[in-house]
Amino acid sequence: MLIKEYRICMPLTTEEYRVGQLYTISKHSHQESEKGEGVEVVKNEPHEDPVHGPGQFTEKRVHLSSKLPSWARAVTPRIFYITEKAWNYYPYTITADGLSLQCSFLPKFSIYIETKYEDNCGDSENIFHSDKILGDHEVSFLDIAFDEIPERYYRSLEDPRFFSSAKTGRGPLREGWRQHTKPIMCSYKLVSVKFEVWGLQTRVEQFVHKVIRDILLIGHRQAFAWVDEWCAGMTMEEVRRYEQETQEATNELIGLVAPTISVCQVGQPMATHSAPASAPSTPLGDEAPDFLAPPKNRPRKKSAPETLTLPVLRERASTE
Repeated sequence: MLIKEYRICMPLTTEEYRVGQLYTISKHSHQESEKGEGVEVVKNEPHEDPVHGPGQFTEKRVHLSSKLPSWARAVTPRIFYITEKAWNYYPYTITADGLSLQCSFLPKFSIYIETKYEDNCGDSENIFHSDKILGDHEVSFLDIAFDEIPERYYRSLEDPRFFSSAKTGRGPLREGWRQHTKPIMCSYKLVSVKFEVWGLQTRVEQFVHKVIRDILLIGHRQAFAWVDEWCAGMTMEEVRRYEQETQEATNELIGLVAPTISVCQVGQPMATHSAPASAPSTPLGDEAPDFLAPPKNRPRKKSAPETLTLPVLRERASTE
């Protein structure tokens, strides 16, 4: 098992990001979905934990067949998805991923992510107090403005070095912005990746961590770049309605399940789950890890739409 801790600062407060996180995940998932492919929401329901209190449980299926890199498609069946389960007790969340039973013939791996959000610049030490960590683990600071992301996912409108929020006055972000920006918050993510196959374990776990790093950077960059869409007085009730409509539209677009999902924040607590919200789902890169030979010609992903045309967005646009 390879464990790393990522710290990603944002020019926001943790209370603001509570809304921004839900908005960004929903919008990004919709952008990355098309017929038969994308992020299918299976469950989204209230959940009560004896330690962390009330929260929200979600279960998603990330359908990846055509979005896998070519080196992975060669050994993967046409119908393929990864199950993601998340427990959101904001400002603490847990996310657990694993291969679906439909792909049980493949080597088993798992990803487990614990996240804590705090209003600081990432200087909290040993924030997880986890007895699951044996010895020291690597701590990496990810800079949403100056760390590189894969070129195919770069958009100038989402570059924090150039983006300026019309509604909050924040940005663009300059060198050393974490030391002088107010407000500021940090996402602390403890990521455990396990791939128990002798001879490949280390290389595969390192490769998966690289993919996760890119996903985290892209998701947090988008959350800041879209701040004017969600930060101007959007309440939790409004973002939950947006989340529901987006998830229904996404499921209908994928065409795998009936488009109605029950999304609410009140009701009877569900049965306790033994495990936390996730970073936006981003397709794996086309580049094969060092131990696999990449093909010469790689198919390129079509660009996602710049905007959504969901009912809530149309209504909000007409009132502004």
